[in-house]
Amino acid sequence: MNTPEKYNEDHTDLENQIKYTEKVREILAAKKRINKACIITFGCQQNEADSERLMGQAISMGYIKTDIPDEADLIIYNTCAVREHAELRTLSRTGALKKLKEKNPNLVIGLWGCMVTQNHRMNDIKMKYPYVDFVAGTNMLHRLPEILCDVMVSGRRRYYVNEEPAVTVENVPVCRNSNLKAYVSVMYGCNNFCTYCVVPHVRGRERSRQKEHILDEVRGLIKNGCKEITLLGQNVNSYDPGNGYRFPDLINEICALDGDFTLRFMTSHPKDASDELLNAISHNPKVERHFHLPMQSGSTEILRRMNRKYTAEQYLDLARRIKSAVPDIALTTDIIVGFPGETEEDFEKTLDIVRELRFDSIFAFIYSPRVGTHAAQMEDPVTYEQKTARMARLLEMQTQISAEINASFIGKTVTALCDTREKMQNGLFAARTSSGKLVFFESELCGDELYGKTIEIKISRSTAAQIYGTKV
Repeated sequence: MNTPEKYNEDHTDLENQIKYTEKVREILAAKKRINKACIITFGCQQNEADSERLMGQAISMGYIKTDIPDEADLIIYNTCAVREHAELRTLSRTGALKKLKEKNPNLVIGLWGCMVTQNHRMNDIKMKYPYVDFVAGTNMLHRLPEILCDVMVSGRRRYYVNEEPAVTVENVPVCRNSNLKAYVSVMYGCNNFCTYCVVPHVRGRERSRQKEHILDEVRGLIKNGCKEITLLGQNVNSYDPGNGYRFPDLINEICALDGDFTLRFMTSHPKDASDELLNAISHNPKVERHFHLPMQSGSTEILRRMNRKYTAEQYLDLARRIKSAVPDIALTTDIIVGFPGETEEDFEKTLDIVRELRFDSIFAFIYSPRVGTHAAQMEDPVTYEQKTARMARLLEMQTQISAEINASFIGKTVTALCDTREKMQNGLFAARTSSGKLVFFESELCGDELYGKTIEIKISRSTAAQIYGTKV
C-alpha cells in the first residue's frame, strides 16, 4: 500500500523535516517522471518496522514504492549487525548495485541501520563502495528527508553516523507491508551488554515510548482491520516509560481495547519475565499462546561469561512456571553453540534442558564474533569442526522433538489466521495458529475469501516444521 500513516505528536525537528520533504518533492517533480523507491531489509523485526517508516517518508517525498531494485531511483539497504553472515550478505548485495548505478547515474543508493554504525564497516564502505551516496545510523530514522535533500543538493556522499543520543520520534510516516499484520515498537535499545552482542553499541541504551502513543497506534491498527499486532523491543518486557507503568500493564490495556485481534510480543529477556507478565498472558485470551524465551546456553558458567544475568536453574524455573501458567503455550528459544570456552560438558547441559523443556522450535547459531564486544577478545580453544558437530547434534535432537509435538496435532482441529491470498508452492494455502504454528491447508474457497479470516483446520499430517490439514 502506498498511503503512509502519520502520528500527530509534535517534535522539535518536525518542522525541519517537513521543509526537507517539500524540497525533495520539488526536486523529484522537476524530473517530470515517476520516481520509485526500493527498501530492502536485512535482519530482525525491528529492522522491518524501521523500513516501514523509511518507506513512509519516501512516499511523503513523492516516491512510489517498488520491490524491484532495477526500476528504482532510490535504493536503501536497511542493515543488520547481529551476525557476520548478515553483514557479508549485505556487502555482497551492495557490490551488485554498482551496475545499477552505471546504468542509472541518477540512482541514489543508501545504507542504513546497525551494520553501518560500526566504524570498521563505515570505513569499508567509504573505501570500497564509492557509488553508495549516503550512510545513516539507527538514530537517524526520522531524518531521511534531510539526508536525501543534502545528497541531492550537494551532489556529494554523506555520512550520517555519529554519537548523538538516539531520540524517540512519534511523527514519522509509516507505509506498512501488510494490512493484516503490524509491528509496533514499544521500546528501543538495550542496557544488558551481553558479551557477544553488538546491539547496545549500534542501537543505544533502552528508551521506552509513552503508553499514550502506543495505544493510539494500536487503536488505529484495530480500526483499519489489523488482525495481528506484534509489540517490538530488543528486550520488550523491560519496557519502562516511568511512573511505575510496566510491560504487563501495557498488555492488559491493549487487550482491553475492543476488536478482533491477536497480540504478540518479542523479544523477552528471561531476567525481566515477571510473574505479572505471566498473569497478563494467562488472563488475556487475545495474547498469543507463544512465548519466545532466549536461553543461549544451558550452562551457568557459559551464561556468566555471556553476562546473561541468570543461571541455568533460574531459566529452567521460569520456563516451568510459564508452562504451568499457560498450559497450551508454545515455547521457543535461541541457542548459541560454541561460545568461547564452551566445553563438551557445557554443551551437554544445553542438550539436557532442550530434552526436558521440549521447545516447539529453536533458533540455533554457531557463535559469531562481533567487533567491539567483550567476547571477541576471549580465548576460544574449540575448533570450528567441533562447533559444527555440536550444532548437528542439537538440531537432530530438536528436529525429533518438533516432529513429535507436531504429530500430536494429527486428528485435532486448530484455529488459525489465513495470511495468504495465493496458494504456496505446495499448492496449499497457509495460516498460522495463535501459538505461531504454520499450517498448510486445502480449501475449495478462493484466496480472497480466505485472506484475513480465522478458520478451523482439521489436521491430517505433519512434519517437524509444520502441520497440514483441510479447512473444516
